[in-house]
Amino acid sequence: MQAGPLPTEMGVLIMLCIFAASLWIPYIIGVNTDPHPADNFTRPGDLTQLRPWVHRAYRAHLNLLEQLLPFAILVLVIDRLGGYSTLTYWTAIAFFWLRVAHAVGMISGLARLPLRPIIFTAGWVCCLLMAYAAYTA
Repeated sequence: MQAGPLPTEMGVLIMLCIFAASLWIPYIIGVNTDPHPADNFTRPGDLTQLRPWVHRAYRAHLNLLEQLLPFAILVLVIDRLGGYSTLTYWTAIAFFWLRVAHAVGMISGLARLPLRPIIFTAGWVCCLLMAYAAYTA
């Protein structure tokens, strides 16, 4: 069976998965360069004792995983149903850049209130739009 061209939504999903699989790196770098390291082998250290950017890197990774799972499932459902549309195309692109902006803003500390929650909520809206597309496919 010969496959057609990769839909943009699936390409975005692949990039998001690579991004999620790589977003642990800032946290690990931060933990391993801590001037006062804890013995994290026996028990993970107290996140509140880490430098602020390291704690934010951990949270950025968790936030991405929280939204990636439902988004990924919805994209896969839409793919299975053959329901790609202009809505799913632009929603996937928006979701990707929102997640990048969220991670960069979170780790750098630039996305303070109200920007960070707005970005996260916009990602949630993208999930809702994908769910709508799945139901109407």
